[in-house]
Amino acid sequence: MFTAVVLVPTLLATVYYLLVASDIYVSESRFVVRAPDKPAQTPLGSLLKGAGFSNAGDEIFAVRDFVGSRDALTQVNSDGLAVRAFTAPGASIFERYAPFGLWNNQETLYRFYQQQVSIEYDSTSSILRLTVATFDPNDATRMNQRLLNLSEALVNRLNYRGRTDLVKFSLEEVDEARARAISAGNRLAAYRNRARVVDPEKQAGVQLQMIGKLQDDLVATRNQLRQLEALTPQNPQIESTRVRVKGLEQEIAGATNRLTGGQSSLAGSTAQYQRLLLDSGIAEKQLAAAMASQAEANNETRRKQAYVERIVEPNLPDYPSRPKRFWGILSVFALSVVVWLVLRLLLAGVREHQD
Repeated sequence: MFTAVVLVPTLLATVYYLLVASDIYVSESRFVVRAPDKPAQTPLGSLLKGAGFSNAGDEIFAVRDFVGSRDALTQVNSDGLAVRAFTAPGASIFERYAPFGLWNNQETLYRFYQQQVSIEYDSTSSILRLTVATFDPNDATRMNQRLLNLSEALVNRLNYRGRTDLVKFSLEEVDEARARAISAGNRLAAYRNRARVVDPEKQAGVQLQMIGKLQDDLVATRNQLRQLEALTPQNPQIESTRVRVKGLEQEIAGATNRLTGGQSSLAGSTAQYQRLLLDSGIAEKQLAAAMASQAEANNETRRKQAYVERIVEPNLPDYPSRPKRFWGILSVFALSVVVWLVLRLLLAGVREHQD
């Protein structure tokens, strides 16, 4: 029984680990995804924040999900690199992809890819650890390098999309505000041309000054007329003075009518002018606010731009990481011994029960 339970499994494990099992090489790289001026949540993040940088949380999870996706496998295998790496000559039929050409399809390849490629995120240090395991060290390094390049390209695409969306929206706001400002200015200019006024309030002030001056002249002329009529009734200047008084009264009436004489007067045009002027002022303020928002959007895109910072480049392994041959044989031997002891105890109990 010892031979069947202990020696045979141990011998089979020895043959497998020493003669059949293939060497597996693991290439490892480490990197962080950082962005300026984002809140730091970890001690390392606080250290980076002190230098003006922090980890970019959204981009980190995007990269992690992308590396384990079918899209990543498709791009890595664009020239057949993944298939060649997983079906290397000399690889064990028990460990390679699609042995003897069986199960050679995308779904099986994707499941095998998930077993050989892993990415881990350390929330304490915000470091991503990418490992690739293949039967050839050069293939492992190339795949790791390609996945790292694809991750950088993904972060750049996310940056570009976010930047273009934000800037495009701010530019649209500026264009709309500029169009409103131009339209309001054109309406105001058209009204000025139509009403033949530049600024009714200022023109009304000039008109009032003119009326006041005419009234002063009228008062002085009337006083002169009364003096002439009282002192020299036959003075020929009396008639011309009367004509002058009448002329001044007509000028005052005309000026007053232009000032307050209906919709065409300065007083009538002031209300509409004020509305148009107010619309123009609001449109100009909206344009200024939109331009300030555009400048802030440009600054925001520059401030929040994430990027990949490589800490450890993909290494070229010079020694296989798996399998652990000695520990594998020892584990089989230890487990076989345990099973053998349990069976001995069971058999001993059965014999005692029969006796």
